[in-house]
Amino acid sequence: MTVPSQWTTQGLVEAFEEHLQRVRGAQFETCRGYTRYARQFLDAVFTDQRADPGAIQPSDVVGFIEARSRRWRPGSVKMVAAALRSFFRFLRVLGVGDARLDDAVPTVARWRLSTLPRFLDDAQLARLHAALDPSTRRGRRDRAIVLCLASLGLRAAEVAGLHLEDLDWRASTLHVRTRKTRRGDVLPIPRDVGRAIVAYLRDGRPSVQDRHVFVVDRSGAPLCARAVRDVVRAALRRTGMTGLASTGSHVLRHTLATRMIRRGASLKEIADVLGHRCLDTAAIYAKVDLPSLADVGLPWPEVAP
Repeated sequence: MTVPSQWTTQGLVEAFEEHLQRVRGAQFETCRGYTRYARQFLDAVFTDQRADPGAIQPSDVVGFIEARSRRWRPGSVKMVAAALRSFFRFLRVLGVGDARLDDAVPTVARWRLSTLPRFLDDAQLARLHAALDPSTRRGRRDRAIVLCLASLGLRAAEVAGLHLEDLDWRASTLHVRTRKTRRGDVLPIPRDVGRAIVAYLRDGRPSVQDRHVFVVDRSGAPLCARAVRDVVRAALRRTGMTGLASTGSHVLRHTLATRMIRRGASLKEIADVLGHRCLDTAAIYAKVDLPSLADVGLPWPEVAP
């Protein structure tokens, strides 16, 4: 990488993105989030689009994090902090960063398992499905997307990355090429998901050369992860569940995991379906199994003398 004598904000962000992709091997969504927060930080410190990494002070870092901690949830602020630490390590690779900047990033307090995952109950899930009109081309596409999210637990990026070759109709399986764990996966296609995808492919998907399953109606370009999330947000708003709309497509992963554990699935089974490498990641769903938790809290039976 050629290091210029004078950086611009745009040039520094592009170099950081290239570093994340080629050196760190980061996933697309991680690159997108980290570069967005790095750009916001540089814009806050340098107002003329000319960036001098050597002029960044620890107070700039602390002020940036504190400003967001007053408006954002701890999980979002924690992501910003992680992005800045990665960015400052990148600056040191370039030889223009100060080692003190890593230490200046405040630790964001966020206790694991301290909150309940947000999910849809059976009535809310039925309302969401009813908000998707299968009589229109876009409605058939959106219905297939929502069912992939709600019945298979796929992430938005995984749905956007599906190709026609990933659908094995003879074996009734779907191949997820790359999950967040950087490993592929093969999942069974439930009947309702298969029917929704077939309905979209037969009468909904435009005839284009692109091999992605889900594409834009007019241009035929593949849908991105943000567009998949927007499909869910729009459907949730149509049902009046505006509070859940802010969570986007992830609420459907939580919904599937919640339904599975209430039907007796183990944490291992949930982790396998959702593509979690560590069981601790799926442990939070045990908190929504209220009947089982109530049994845990029952008093110990007295023993008659």
